[in-house]
Amino acid sequence: MFEIGSITKLFTALLLADMARRGEAALDEPVAALLPPGTRVPERHGQPITLLQLTRHTSGLPRLPPDVPPSSSEPYAGYTAERLYAFLADHKLARTPGDGFEYSNLGAGLLGHALGLRAGLDYAGLVASRILQPLGMCDTAIRLPPALAARFASEHDDSGEPVPAWDMGVLAGAGGLRSTAPDMLLFLEALMDGAGPLAPAAALLAAPCEKGGLGLPQPEGHVTLQHEGGTGGFRSYAGCVPAWRRGAIVLANASTGAWADLGIHLCDPRWALHWFHQPASVDPACFDRLLGRYRIRPGLLFDVTRRGDRLLAQLTGQAAYRLFPLSEWRFFYKVVGAQITFEPGPDGRAARLILHQNSRDQGADRIGDGS
Repeated sequence: MFEIGSITKLFTALLLADMARRGEAALDEPVAALLPPGTRVPERHGQPITLLQLTRHTSGLPRLPPDVPPSSSEPYAGYTAERLYAFLADHKLARTPGDGFEYSNLGAGLLGHALGLRAGLDYAGLVASRILQPLGMCDTAIRLPPALAARFASEHDDSGEPVPAWDMGVLAGAGGLRSTAPDMLLFLEALMDGAGPLAPAAALLAAPCEKGGLGLPQPEGHVTLQHEGGTGGFRSYAGCVPAWRRGAIVLANASTGAWADLGIHLCDPRWALHWFHQPASVDPACFDRLLGRYRIRPGLLFDVTRRGDRLLAQLTGQAAYRLFPLSEWRFFYKVVGAQITFEPGPDGRAARLILHQNSRDQGADRIGDGS
């Protein structure tokens, strides 16, 4: 059993498609209509947040509510409906719903919660009744009974150290499912099966919005249904190309960066595998000259810190991740496909860093000793 993280969002989108097909909800329906009476949901310029905008990440809601710390080992622990409603009541949208993309775990979790309320179930009960049971996915759940809990894989960070499992609370629709590779293959089969019990709902996932669908991307003219997932100690990938009858599942019980690269390559071999480095052996004492705060641009900073023999880098709004040495001045991440090069100044300490990611180089000047 593995936590599949944000792959859960594919299940939540499929639930929305299924309920829209049944006439139980409308894609353009305001999410406020599904929540308890009196619940305030922010609007901007008179535009409410709709169910379709939540699943397409165009609602204007942030990635996380401010009281969910991204650096915590269990960031969603104890997150209740009451906390969610309190956030919505006070939040002011920075952009009008529908105006632009901003990936939001909060929005996906809100969508799953709202759909459950409309169906008279919690999210766990809704996904079980509408997807898991019809597909025979007996090894997939949010709350694990003892027989499944006994098979739950131990979870690890990018250094191989044990970390706690995650409880997503009321935001389970964003990443709360646990599953197995065989069960996830059943799910991909259902997405590609034009005659199965969920075929009509699956067809809506990739149908263009102007044709009443959810409008998921269609690269190179082929419908591709895919998502990556990551929790504190797990990484995952699920993807399929229905026209090719090809799909792939990758599940890992460690926070390492190779999972999505492998999954995408298995789905489409035209995408080459990246090469992942092995750490070099360096004296951790050399890390001290790298510590400090580096500014990429106003409001976007890197804090480079040391914890024992580990060097950590934290970008504004994200968790701190370990850097692994290629040399005394060059480092790489295991959680993502990125590297950092430090440039020395006249005093022998790092004066600048360069982030190498997605075929781009971004420089950041050192502006202080950090927080």
